[in-house]
Amino acid sequence: MTLLDSVRFDDRGLVAAIAQDADTHQVLMVAYMNRETLEETLSTGTMVYYSRSRKKRWLKGETSGHFQAVREVRIDCDGDAVLFLIDQTGAACHEGYKSCFFRKRNADKWAIVETKVS
Repeated sequence: MTLLDSVRFDDRGLVAAIAQDADTHQVLMVAYMNRETLEETLSTGTMVYYSRSRKKRWLKGETSGHFQAVREVRIDCDGDAVLFLIDQTGAACHEGYKSCFFRKRNADKWAIVETKVS
């Protein structure tokens, strides 16, 4: 069985891809990959996702310059999620925060608990 054959893509041909800072272990974002973008990521060492909203390949950083370099790749026990330990250039979040998880529950509201990096 090849590495890619171990990945369980869903009925849309997608798998969850978690980007985590390789040094701090902060979860930066969650996105999706299809077989082609996973293959490209593994061969180039740069994160490439599949945009569900645009229905096309999405090279992270292509327009923003905020690229993600892969340092390590892991798969979960079920094969339906792939974890990437990465080096992030700039913000991972399209709203300018290092992580897409910049809001925290505060009673019955969401509070911004991070500072924008760009």
